[in-house]
Amino acid sequence: MILGDQEAPVRVWDPLVRISHWSLASCVLLAWVSHEGPSPLHPWHEAFGYAALFIVVLRIIWGSVGPRYARFSQFVRTPRETMAYALQVAAQHEARHLGHNPLGGWMAVALLLAIAMASGTGWLYVTDRFWGVEWVGELHESLSELLLPLIALHVAGVAFTSRRHRENLVAAMLHGTKRAPQGSDLA
Repeated sequence: MILGDQEAPVRVWDPLVRISHWSLASCVLLAWVSHEGPSPLHPWHEAFGYAALFIVVLRIIWGSVGPRYARFSQFVRTPRETMAYALQVAAQHEARHLGHNPLGGWMAVALLLAIAMASGTGWLYVTDRFWGVEWVGELHESLSELLLPLIALHVAGVAFTSRRHRENLVAAMLHGTKRAPQGSDLA
């Protein structure tokens, strides 16, 4: 469909991908601010962690059976392809991707894995078997702290890619559409 000189936007991310993305971001943020101290949210810390774990499991299932751009097979590339893309980024001539680019795909995997492990160790820490076990608590804390640089890299990558391709990726993750491919600007 053509509107004037431009084609209609392309639906990329379905509602489940978008809702799970923002819900997961909210759960991680709320779990982080409620993790200790006199926060009025402190009693909710475990609930935010369980919700985050549920969302990760849901996203993994959806990444296997969901529509095209939700599937891991669409955006998780081989290490060789990912390195080639990283070199293209460094040379400032990388292709635009409708879904996640190869670096973004691996960042999604890293974030999902880190959140799952942080939530899982948090759950273990409150079970009878591991209650108060120091290494479990330390692992949970370390994994939670690992999320900070991963989130910072994710946000930086979104900002960088948005600027480079003149496309608001935050807005795209809200409404689910991106501009249609124009000529050879798409991989």
